[in-house]
Parts: sequence; C-alpha cells; structure tokens
Amino acid sequence: MALTEVYWDHHIPLPKLAPVQAKVTVALVALLCFINSYDGDFVFDDSEAIVNNKDLRPATPLNNIWSNDFWGTNLSSNSSHKSYRPLTVLTFRLNYLVAGGLHPVGFHVLNIILHAVISALMIDVFAVLIGGLAYDEKGRILNHAPKTSLLAAIFFAAHPVHTESVAGIVGRADLLCALFFQLSFLTYCKAFNKGRYLTRVLLFSLLLCAAAMLCKEQGITVLGVNAAFDVLLICNVNVYELSQRLLLRKKSFDLVRMGLLTRLGLMGLGGLLMLYARWRIMGTGPPAFTEVDNPASFAENIILRIVNYNYYYSLNAWLLLCPWWLCFDWSMGCVPLIKSATDWRIVWLLLLWCILVGLISQALCSQDSQRRRTLTLGLVLLVVPFLPASNIFFRVGFVIAERVLYLSSAGYCLLLAYSLGHCCYHNKKLLCVMVLALLCVYVVRCALRSHQWRSEQSLFTSALSVCPLNAKVHYNVGKNLADRGNTTPAITYYREAVRLHPTYVHAMNNLGNILKEKNELVEAEQLLSKAVSIQPDFAAAWMNLGIVQNSLQKFEEAEKSYWNAIRFRRKYPDCYYNLGRLYADQNRHLDALNAWRNATVLKPDHSLAWNNMVILLDNTGNLGQAELIGREALRVLPNDHTIMFSLANVLGKLQKYEESEGFFLHALRINPNAASCHGNLAVLYHRWGKLELAKKHYELSLKLDPEAPGTRDNYNMLRRKLDQLKRSTP
Repeated sequence: MALTEVYWDHHIPLPKLAPVQAKVTVALVALLCFINSYDGDFVFDDSEAIVNNKDLRPATPLNNIWSNDFWGTNLSSNSSHKSYRPLTVLTFRLNYLVAGGLHPVGFHVLNIILHAVISALMIDVFAVLIGGLAYDEKGRILNHAPKTSLLAAIFFAAHPVHTESVAGIVGRADLLCALFFQLSFLTYCKAFNKGRYLTRVLLFSLLLCAAAMLCKEQGITVLGVNAAFDVLLICNVNVYELSQRLLLRKKSFDLVRMGLLTRLGLMGLGGLLMLYARWRIMGTGPPAFTEVDNPASFAENIILRIVNYNYYYSLNAWLLLCPWWLCFDWSMGCVPLIKSATDWRIVWLLLLWCILVGLISQALCSQDSQRRRTLTLGLVLLVVPFLPASNIFFRVGFVIAERVLYLSSAGYCLLLAYSLGHCCYHNKKLLCVMVLALLCVYVVRCALRSHQWRSEQSLFTSALSVCPLNAKVHYNVGKNLADRGNTTPAITYYREAVRLHPTYVHAMNNLGNILKEKNELVEAEQLLSKAVSIQPDFAAAWMNLGIVQNSLQKFEEAEKSYWNAIRFRRKYPDCYYNLGRLYADQNRHLDALNAWRNATVLKPDHSLAWNNMVILLDNTGNLGQAELIGREALRVLPNDHTIMFSLANVLGKLQKYEESEGFFLHALRINPNAASCHGNLAVLYHRWGKLELAKKHYELSLKLDPEAPGTRDNYNMLRRKLDQLKRSTP
C-alpha cells in the first residue's frame, strides 16, 4: 500500500481542496452539465419502462416487481427481455407515488441528483486507485492524490457520454448500479482498516454487489475490480514478476499467508451464487435477440464476428475519447459490418489494440510502482465493467449503447487525468489550457445533448446526422411526426426506413396505417400483406390488414386476417372490436354482438365496443336488451358521454322521458358542444310536448352544426306547430 503522495499530483493545475469542498465542487459540475434536462419529457425507452409499465402503479401488487422484468413483462414469458432490475423499478414506483402520477420532473431530478452523488463519490474511488489505501486516526480514507482524483472526478461528472444515463430516465438503472458498485468497492476497502481485514465487512461488500446487480446486471463486475484492488494494492503483487516466477517455477508469493486466496474464494463463491440465482430467475433462459439488434453476433464466420466485435470496441473507445457523435440507437445499419480485409475501418481496431498493448506493457513492466498501479487499476476499471456488453460471454441486444459506458468511463477519466498530470508537467501553462478547454467542451456538449434528450422530436431528429443509415432512426422520426398529426412528412421517413431495411415490418405497419387513413387502400394492403408474410405472428399487422380489406369490401379475407391476429394475440380487444364492425357491415348481428362482448370482457373500459352494442340493439329494435347493456356499460364507465347519449336515445324510444332527459343533460355537462346531443334532446322534448325546451335545443344544435341532418327539418316542423298553437290561442 502506498503511503506517500503521488509524485505527479502537484503538476495538476487545480487547487488542493478539503475533501468536502472537493466533493461539493464535483457535484456542482455534474449539476451544471445536466440540470437543463430536469423538465424533459418521457422519451424513447421511457415509454415502455415507465409510462406503460403497470408495475409502477399503486394498484399493482408490490410483489410483481420481483417476478417481472424491467419492462413489466413476466420473466417466464418468451417475450421477456430478461432484464431483471427490481430495485430500479422500485425507485420508479416511489417516484410515481411521491409525484402522484406520471410527472417526469421528479424522475429527471432524481437522476441528476444520483449522478451528482456518484460523481462526488468518485473522488474516494480514484483516491484509492491512484494513491493507495491509507486511513487517518478517525478511520477516514487518506487521499494521497487529491488533485489527480479531483480532476478525474470532474472529468467523470462532465463527460457527455453520460447524457443517456442521466437525461434518459431508464438510465436510472446505470446510475443506481454505479452507486452500489462504488459503495461495494469502498466497503471492501474498509475491510482492511487498521492493517487487518474483517470478514463481516467483506460480506457486506458482497451484499452491496448483489444490490448493484439488482439495479443492473453489470453490477456483478465490481467483484473483478475488488479482486484486482486486493491483488495489486493490498497484497502489492507485481503481476509481471509473478507471471515470470510461475513460468520459471521459482518460489512465488505466499498468497495463502496474505489471506488473498481466502478472500478471492469468498468473492468467487458469492459471485457464483448471484449468477446462479440470476439464471434461475430468468426462467426460460436467455432473451432471444434478432440479427437487427446485433448483426455481428449472427455472422457465420467466427473471424468476421471477432473483427466486428473489436470494431465495436474501437467505436466505444472513440465515444469516450471524442463524445461528439452521440445517438440514441446504433442498430439497423448504423454501423455496417466489416466483411473483408480490405475494409479501411480495420485500421481503427488495429489502432485500439496498439494503444491497449502499449498501456498494458506500461502497466505490467514499468519500474515505477505508482505508474504501474495507476495504469493497471485504470485499465481494470475501464475494461471489467464493460465485459458484460462485450459479446464475449453471451450475445447482447445492441451494437453500441452509450449507457453501458457509464462505469467504464470512470477508468477512462482516471487514465486521462494520469496522462495530463504525467505527460505535460514540463509545461504547466499548456496543461492548464488543455484541462480548461476540455472541460469547457465537455460542459457545452453535455448541455447541448441534454437539451436534445428533453423531447422525442429533438432526440430522434438529432440522430439523423449521426446515423443516416439507421432505419430505426427514420422510423422513430416518422412515428413522432405521425403522433403529432404530421402524416405527410411521416410517410417520407417511413418509406426511407423501409428502403434502408426492406424487412422492417413495424415501419411497414405504421406506413400502411397512414395510407389507410389517407384512403390509399391498395398500397396499404400491399405493405401490410408483406409485413405479415415476413413476420407471420405480427398480430397488429394482421388486424390492420383486416381493417384495410374490410374497407376494400374483401370481407372473407378481412375475417381471416382478424382471426389470424387473435390467434397470435389471444387477448386482443381492439381486434375483436374491428371484427364486430365487419360482422355488423355484413348484417351478422349476433356475431357482431359476440365479438364486441369479447372486447369488453378483455378490456372492460372499451367504450367503442359498449357503445356499438347499444346502437346495434337499438337499430334492430331490441330496446330492452339495449337498455340493459347501456346501464351495464355505465357501471363500468360512469362518465362516458357517448354511452349516455346512446342509452338516452333508447330510453326515449321506450318513453322513459325523465330518465332519458337526465342522461342527455349529464352528457351535455360533460360535452356541452355536442350538436347531436342537443338535437336528440330537442327531439325528446318535442315528443314529450315540452316545445319551448325543444326549440331551445334545436337552435343550440343548429348553432353548433348548421348542417346537422334532420335537425333543420325537425326545427321547422316545431316552428310551424308553435305558430299554429299561437293562432289557435284566443
């Protein structure tokens, strides 16, 4: 263990601050970089993980978070992503409870605070990794590299690659994982206070590791960092010298006497138990990813897989080195595969390995123990947390993901601070300018990128210049435009998504939907037919194809499409609703009623299905049954004005005028500008003999909709009757 100050620390152009001042400074830098994301919307993956995740709702049993994945799907389901992060979901649920609903500000603020806390704690982590482990008389860690650790922590706080983890709410998983990762490491350090290690503290460190893993799977990698720290700092093992001794069969270090093997054994056993528990929880095995998610992992040639994996590593390294080109998604053609030795991009992976080999040789072979320790532990912190995302142990569901670099960036920041302090000490002015310029660039880039993450429109649009070949980027831009009603430009982006990725069934489905709304039914049918031929179990596309075929009066084909949709998604109330409309168009009234009843069973608040049942029974003269269905619907949806309107019409025909009037008036209190409701209420009063009230509501209806069918004729008929009454009055 090093007990003297690191010799290059005084070259760092920063003041030597007290521990509390240093942590406050780093936290303020973190807040400055990301504070403008505090009032952003729910964007991208937030929709599935938070907005549509029932596990956040107070009505959902709390136990569900322990049996469901990060997205709210049961882990035993084949469609589950297998991302088991119950502690992260628990914090989302707490956000929901505190805010009283889905208000994104509270979610964003907590993310920013977590990043500030993690950044401040990084000073303690860097202090140990750079300056060694030593304690004062009060048991506090002594910082023998106060300036270097402060600079590295500031770089970490301001690194733009963290924007996805901080400004994107689902990045909470990375933040909480990093927090427990730090606490596990610092607790492990505490186990060696006063020159001896305490087993109970080591076990508590393992418990914190388990907590990190319950926030995100990457958390288990802290065991690797703890082991490296133990070997290199506690036991002061020179890895190069140890390997030479083993190769030459010379006497090795007494690792048993040092207790290292016991500690490594405990950590190894703990890690294996966590992995076993994780595997059992996954239920049906690992998640199934497609070639679109990670094309390199599907390459038939193992050499090509290795080359492309290493190219991905070089791109990740570039994002750490130059985090200017950032994108929310790097899949679907964003990074084309390297398929031949003549591809110029191979230069990048060769350059990466040249740099890594150079760093590793310095880390292992340098005669300077401080340099050797700092470089080795910096590389460990850079590489080990990245291993779960490396495709080495299992296939991952992405090409590049900026969020997985959150922990690895700490190792990069440590190496960067070391490089600046060690390589530029001959010219302090140059070093000062370089540090200041780099920090300014980082802060500006963080602010710009955080602003882009505030809304889906700006986030998706920003990706067009970074990944113009990414079909998913064009799809998301188109979807965002369509959701805001801008269907014409949305069509352009959907077409480009299909051009870039000809088997992109979701883009075909959405494009087909828009063309259906624009009455371009033939092309819509072609697109949707192609989508279901590519992915036969795509239930939504089958349903939309049925709607288009129904509009084209291809009733038999439409019915088959609807039943295919239901076959692939048994609980599909919207499909039953559309099937009911098809049957109604064919005058198959009983089949229509059964289909709509199925829709309401699967989704009790399906207003359209309830209303259509009432209207169909009304139109076929089954007024008593219509009344019963209407009343049943209002017990489920007591404030649905459309059902009140339909039930009021039925009650009027049954001459239950007072009840009918009550429902009409209640519906108008909810929706006072409904011309049809005023018109039908006027008809009720007309029948009832309340002619002045009828006149009033006819006039209100015509004011709201002068072209309302039948209302003008009824109004004129009423006026003639009123005129006759006036003339007959003496």
